Amino acid sequence: MKLKVIVDNYTYIDEYYWGEPGVSYFIEDEDEAILFDVGYTDLFLRNAQAMNIDLETVKTFVLSHGHDDHTRGLKSLFKKEWPEPLRIIAHPDALNHKECDGLKISAPFTKIELEKRCRLTLTREPMKVTPNITFLGEIPRIISFETCEAIGQQRINENLVDDYLMDDSALVYQSNQGIYIITGCSHSGICNIIEYAKAVTGDNRVCGVLGGFHLFEVTDRVAQTIAYFAENGIREIYPCHCTSFAVKAAIHRFIPVREVGVGLELNW
Repeated sequence: MKLKVIVDNYTYIDEYYWGEPGVSYFIEDEDEAILFDVGYTDLFLRNAQAMNIDLETVKTFVLSHGHDDHTRGLKSLFKKEWPEPLRIIAHPDALNHKECDGLKISAPFTKIELEKRCRLTLTREPMKVTPNITFLGEIPRIISFETCEAIGQQRINENLVDDYLMDDSALVYQSNQGIYIITGCSHSGICNIIEYAKAVTGDNRVCGVLGGFHLFEVTDRVAQTIAYFAENGIREIYPCHCTSFAVKAAIHRFIPVREVGVGLELNW
């Protein structure tokens, strides 16, 4: 599997791409290509062009969750002509109206609007995306120290209710050496995600994890997360997007943290 970071908050020195507070990863598995999240603007299209990535090879787009820094790029996606109808995979709640302090923070299209534009697959259950990559669906929240707090509200049956981001999901790649986890924001908890990836694949060998951990301050939760990483023998840790420098530094004291920026290429 090959993965290229085409949108992230950070860029590499002397790599002439652009960054924004969002996420998008171009992933190739065998002879299939997918895009995981589409960032906040059309930046994923511009960076892909600068990297000589042919996005017309992508038939499937996967959304990690419904916040606009991961989905708003859909507006630019559908301004472009595609050889055939695109497939989009997400959790059923990912296309709900979401707001925080009165500000809309949800995807730019509703479920009904997207169904008219693409082949839309909404699932709470895990499903294969490529031969070796699985979309995890709804993540069970079983880790005691990963208590999730509501971020704004979402609209359910015309009512605004607290949003605990049950739509937050991730990808797991199965290799001969073990599994690799790819996340968007980890609102469901990075350890919860890893535990579920292990359960879904039946493989406890966690080789690496890439993505946002949604950790900002060095708290007891971070200490327990580091302990969890160590207990699972995770060697490759690539925190990015919504992971603060302080948290990265705290992890790095015990487990070497890998740098992430637009232009990073991984071969797993």
